Amino acid sequence: MNLEKMLKSKIHRKVVLFFHENQTSIDTPRGIATWIREDRLRVLRALEDLAKEEILVAHRATSTTGYSYTRNSRLIAKINRLLNKKSS
Repeated sequence: MNLEKMLKSKIHRKVVLFFHENQTSIDTPRGIATWIREDRLRVLRALEDLAKEEILVAHRATSTTGYSYTRNSRLIAKINRLLNKKSS
């Protein structure tokens, strides 16, 4: 799925925006769902989609998975442009 298309999805956009604004965060699906006030299962699906596209990094452990934002500065710059374009 392409990044622009993902950002058209409300849930994907909210997740990306959360991480873009909190770039050092690592959190679980439950925590992120709480922060962005969305259904945990929908958030989990969005997190996995974003991890497949390497926008997020999935830190898998036996009991849970934590997610963090990419460290790819080019990708972060592209996301920033797209988020700013959408909000203007």
